[in-house]
Amino acid sequence: MSLADFTLRDAVENDLPAIVAIYNATISGRMVTADTEPVTVESRIPWFRAHNARTRPLWVVLDGDRLCAWLSVNSFYGRPAYTPTAEVSIYVAESHRRRGLGRDLLQCAIAGAPACEIRTLLGFIFAHNAPSLRLFAAHGFEPWGHLPRVAMLDGIERDLIIVGRRVAP
Repeated sequence: MSLADFTLRDAVENDLPAIVAIYNATISGRMVTADTEPVTVESRIPWFRAHNARTRPLWVVLDGDRLCAWLSVNSFYGRPAYTPTAEVSIYVAESHRRRGLGRDLLQCAIAGAPACEIRTLLGFIFAHNAPSLRLFAAHGFEPWGHLPRVAMLDGIERDLIIVGRRVAP
């Protein structure tokens, strides 16, 4: 399967409960996010509203009318000089993993970055998340930083790998 078999569109605020549900479903696995407890829809409203289709998109993937994956492009560090740099995050519902959606979404982010005035894409990935590290590496992302033991998950110190890729202006 590929993204062509699904609908890709900009997220709308009514998508937020499904976005949060997919996100929360990853927390217990301790591979994807540093959140240790589920987040609420209300707590994610400011994050949602920080996105815009022109420069910081938030895309959702629909299988029929069911939201099954999403990708967000988030500002990096919040200072004006970093505006051309953004962090990309991808979340896929368990029911839709291993179908190439993450791969296709990452390709869309890379292809769409210049139109969003982005020159550098970053990923923040736990060192023990081998599938995500492989996904980003397959798309030209290289390790740009290693932050040893910066996260504590269930009493285990975890490393964070920062991967980066320049995109054509």
